[in-house]
Amino acid sequence: MSNETKTKEKVNMDPKYILVLTLTLLVTCVIVAGVLGFVNSITKDKIAAFNLEKTNTALSNVYQQASAPQFEETDVTDEMTAAAASYSATLENVYKVTDGGSDAGYAVKIVAAGSQGDIEMVVGVDTDGAVTGVSVVKNSETSGIGSKVVGNLPLANGTPVLDQFIGKTASDQPLKVGSNVDAISGATVSTKGVTKGVNGALAVVAAIG
Repeated sequence: MSNETKTKEKVNMDPKYILVLTLTLLVTCVIVAGVLGFVNSITKDKIAAFNLEKTNTALSNVYQQASAPQFEETDVTDEMTAAAASYSATLENVYKVTDGGSDAGYAVKIVAAGSQGDIEMVVGVDTDGAVTGVSVVKNSETSGIGSKVVGNLPLANGTPVLDQFIGKTASDQPLKVGSNVDAISGATVSTKGVTKGVNGALAVVAAIG
């Protein structure tokens, strides 16, 4: 066996090469970050505009009986948030509604869990505390099943599933599937999700007083 000791060969790196490599990587990272930020800002604005359009459509849908409804967003209080939470719903926005200058009630944008994720909806409640309509803004329910609910397809009796809530008041609470709310066959969980939202919206308006 040889007693010779192998010496490792040193690799000398040119400082200028290291500097150029570092600067190249830095510039590349800055450019990529800038492009991603630009794309994100464009996408974010488009998504926000799309969501706003869907919300405005939903607001109009739940006050179809009004001739010229106007919606003014109001502050959300802790009491309102707690009222929605008492029915396992999350309050997003509250709008005071007027029609021709007269008080017409409120529109409540609220979220509740469906079968495949959150169901975001707007619920209208008139000055008598009765539901004027329910319109879904965003959802991820299963096509052909839960989508029948959010799409307001008819129940077995012919009544559109979301329209069955029209006229319901706080005195009817708790609204419950199988009791005073009917579900579309195969879409019970989705119907329960909407029911939570309507219960929450009625509770929110009751908390406003």
